[in-house]
Amino acid sequence: MKAAALCLALCLCQGAYAGAPAKGKKKMENTKTETAVLAGGCFWGMQEILRALPGVLKTTVGYTGGRTERPTYEQVKTGSTGHAESIEIVFDPARLSYGAILDMFFKMHDPTTPNRQGNDIGSQYRSAIFYRGEAQHKEALAAVKRAQASGRWKRPITTEVAPEGKFWPAEEYHQDYLKKHPGGYTCHYIRD
Repeated sequence: MKAAALCLALCLCQGAYAGAPAKGKKKMENTKTETAVLAGGCFWGMQEILRALPGVLKTTVGYTGGRTERPTYEQVKTGSTGHAESIEIVFDPARLSYGAILDMFFKMHDPTTPNRQGNDIGSQYRSAIFYRGEAQHKEALAAVKRAQASGRWKRPITTEVAPEGKFWPAEEYHQDYLKKHPGGYTCHYIRD
């Protein structure tokens, strides 16, 4: 996606969530938090959109859903480890619900293209919700139904809903990539 399109997507996202906290570190002290883990293509664009949601306290890009211990990007990009490029989102459930995060997830990527987002092809780019506990499992299944019923997607949703496994943070150069490299590659934007 070109830089102008990314800028438009981020402006739309921030406009839809006016009142987002100022940039900088968000306090987690004395705040009850929950964690969501999602995969929907290249993690750079997902992180850029999700971090802007009010109530998101921290985002980390990494790898989950695979077999290899301590996978590296060089391993994951081959598709041989079974991992998906993912994002771990720590959020304040008093300000942002898990369901609202999932609803945004289904607006920012195409959940109908198995193992593909834009130019990114392979199982490491699959659409997946890695739930933590039965409450998240139920909400994930409900979010898939809401997304399918929304009429936004003409083909069936192929998003995997699986229990959370070990999340391995990606290398430091992947963290906050689009902040470090404005105009860098992303295939994510908000679809209404």
